[in-house]
Amino acid sequence: MEINFVQEINRLKKEKNAIILAHYYQRPEVQDVADYLGDSLALSRVAAKTDADIIVFCGVHFMAETAKILSPNKKVLLPVKEAGCPMAEMVTDTLLQKYKDEHPDVKVICYVNSTAKVKALSDVCVTSSNAEKVVSQYIGQKLLYIPDKNLGIYLREKFNLDMEVWKGFCCIHNDVTKDQVIKEKELHPLAQFIVHPECQLEIVKMADFVGSTKGLLDYVTKSDCQEFIVGTEKGIIHQMEIKCPNKKFYLLTQNLSCFDMKLTNLEDVYTALKNEENVIEVEESIRLKALKSLNKMFEYTDN
Repeated sequence: MEINFVQEINRLKKEKNAIILAHYYQRPEVQDVADYLGDSLALSRVAAKTDADIIVFCGVHFMAETAKILSPNKKVLLPVKEAGCPMAEMVTDTLLQKYKDEHPDVKVICYVNSTAKVKALSDVCVTSSNAEKVVSQYIGQKLLYIPDKNLGIYLREKFNLDMEVWKGFCCIHNDVTKDQVIKEKELHPLAQFIVHPECQLEIVKMADFVGSTKGLLDYVTKSDCQEFIVGTEKGIIHQMEIKCPNKKFYLLTQNLSCFDMKLTNLEDVYTALKNEENVIEVEESIRLKALKSLNKMFEYTDN
C-alpha cells in the first residue's frame, strides 16, 4: 500500500508535538507541508518561540545548527544529513582562528550562512536582510566579512568600510552573468529585475530591487509592477505565484537551482520524523559562543 506522505507527516506532527520548517528554496511540495516558511534565521527564531518538542528543518546543515543554537532543549532533525552549503564550508573554524591570531584588532562580521563553530569565533552575525543595519554599527573599525565575498563587497562599497572580505561565495548566485540579465531584460522589457545580494556587484547594480529572499517576496507582493525577472534561487517563485497569482515571474536562468536545497523530498521528511533520525547536536561550549554572536545581532536589529 502506497504511503500518503502528507497525511502521515501531519499525523506524526500531532503525535510527536513536532513542527516542520521549510526554507523558501525547498521543493514546492515540501514548502506546502511546512508549518512555517521563511529565510533560515527567521525560521529558527520562530521555532524557538513554539512549545514543540521536535523541529524538522527542511533546509541545509547550518540552518539546522542555528535552530539548535536557539532551541537547545528541542530535538532538531535534518531530513537529509548530506544537505550542506558549499559557501558555509568555504570558511572553517581553523582558518578563521588563524586569521584572528594574525589580526587581533579586527572585528569579524559573520553571515548567518556559516557553521556553528565559525559563528562561535565571530563578533556578530548578520543576515542578508539586516546586514546593512548591523555593519553600520561598525563604521570606522577594522572588519572582516565572512564567508560571502559578494555581499561583503556590496556592504563595503555602500558604507565605505575598512573591511576585508573572505573569498567564499554562493555557487548559485555567484554564477549569474551580465549577459543573462541583458537577455532577459530584452525578452521582458516591462519586467523589473530583482536580485539577491549574494550575486556579484555588477549584477546587483543592474537591479530594480535588491533584497533577501523574504525581501524579494515582500517586494513583489506590494509592488504595482506586474512582471518580474527573479535573480535568486527558483524555489521562491512558488511562493510568489501563490501570493501574486495575477503577476508574471521569469527566472533569470534555470541554473538558479540549489542542488543541496532540492535534496529533501516528502519521503525524507516523513522518514526523519517517523524515526527521529539525523539529529543535529552542537557542543554546548560552541553553542554558547555562537549564541553570543547571534544575540549581538539581535541587539542591533530588534529595536
